[in-house]
Amino acid sequence: MTTLSASPRWGYFCVILAAVLWAVSGSSGKFLFQQGVTPLELVQLRVTLASACLFLWLLVRRRPLLAIAPRDAVYFMVLGVLGMAMVQFTYFYAISKIKVAAAILLQYLAPALIALYSVVFAREKLTRLTLAAIVGATMGCYLVVGAYNLDLFQLNKLGVLGGLCAAVAFAFYSIYGERGMRRYNPWTVLFYALLTSAVFWNMGRLLWSGAPAPFESFARDYSGIEWFWIIYIVVLGTVVPFGLYFEGISLIRSTRASITATLEPITAGVVAYLFLGETMEPLQLLGGLLVIASVIVLQLRQEFDDKAPSIIRARHQMERSAVMGHHGTDHHPAD
Repeated sequence: MTTLSASPRWGYFCVILAAVLWAVSGSSGKFLFQQGVTPLELVQLRVTLASACLFLWLLVRRRPLLAIAPRDAVYFMVLGVLGMAMVQFTYFYAISKIKVAAAILLQYLAPALIALYSVVFAREKLTRLTLAAIVGATMGCYLVVGAYNLDLFQLNKLGVLGGLCAAVAFAFYSIYGERGMRRYNPWTVLFYALLTSAVFWNMGRLLWSGAPAPFESFARDYSGIEWFWIIYIVVLGTVVPFGLYFEGISLIRSTRASITATLEPITAGVVAYLFLGETMEPLQLLGGLLVIASVIVLQLRQEFDDKAPSIIRARHQMERSAVMGHHGTDHHPAD
């Protein structure tokens, strides 16, 4: 019998919770930019503090997850720089130049990109239900963020480019992260992605004159409310939701996880309604229903995907256990 924490339903729950936490994070970042914090400063603070927090947690609670094979160092460097570092910067850069709604819309083109990769490069077949969910979620996102009221052609071109790059980076770290989770626990993958991202951004001045010097962002005299939202973004906007998202990918794979994450703009709209008094237009409500329906459609077939990283890791663990029984003790850091 399969435990809840290893079931597809648990994977969907993890991604839904991640989407809720990310929804508040985007608006928090916008507030900090209005206070004069730059996207590069926030990214440097975010990944540096997040990797430090996650390291301490793993060191105290799950130390074995810190072990990796030396040969995989290059994999984690690529994931951290081209995936984690880029998705952090491009998204925050986009919302510093254009409306949060437009940035979210552009970033959530990622599920379509992931599906395209799966079909063209991974030679996988998309079921009709998954294809319907992708179309429904994309259309729902368009409506729920009120994109029909945005003059997309009049938006800041660099902001639009940043949003499109965020979609590519989001798709890349979802797909490439899934590959790593076939051998490593999702929290191991997340930690080393954050760590290499932090090293990259703290050394950024060597590559880009506009980047803060190592740890320069920490020297700024932030106000109490600014530190509050920085810490929120670090813990509840980065460590927890990215960990939950990777857990979700491990169980339901990147295509389903990315579609489910489109619940983020719906959550952002609900938060704005409850705390900012903003109302949602009928078309936005329709978009929300489309996204919710798309996520429900994905769960109509709850069978396990034999290519899910969690199943592949379990299979490898059983094989190694059998080998250990014949050849004495052996251990692999992927456990």
